[in-house]
Amino acid sequence: MDRQTEQIEQVFFNVPLPKLEPIFKRWVREVLQEIPQTTQSTKEADIYFDIDEFREYHPDKPKKATVYGWVHSRSVPCYRDQKKLRFLKSEIDAWLKQGRKKTYAETAIEADEYLANKRRRIIL
Repeated sequence: MDRQTEQIEQVFFNVPLPKLEPIFKRWVREVLQEIPQTTQSTKEADIYFDIDEFREYHPDKPKKATVYGWVHSRSVPCYRDQKKLRFLKSEIDAWLKQGRKKTYAETAIEADEYLANKRRRIIL
């Protein structure tokens, strides 16, 4: 054992128990307060929806045929559990964020950039 570890042990073992007890209780409380927050976020992220729950969760409330079309074209992330479709909530949230529609201004800027590049190619 190195010298520093020996010094720490001497200090630790020479402190009376009544002085250490409140410190340990505080540490345990802090750890217990952190645990529910992490398990709650992982439980929430690991929720699987069936097709009806997915339709209710989706902001547009699509019809089953629409969802099956998305699955067939592989545009929506899903899993197959035997014959049933399952959708992971965290993946659906990411998919929904990814599908944000562009504003008219963003579309106009892209069109202008495309046309500017097209003209350059024709000139060269």
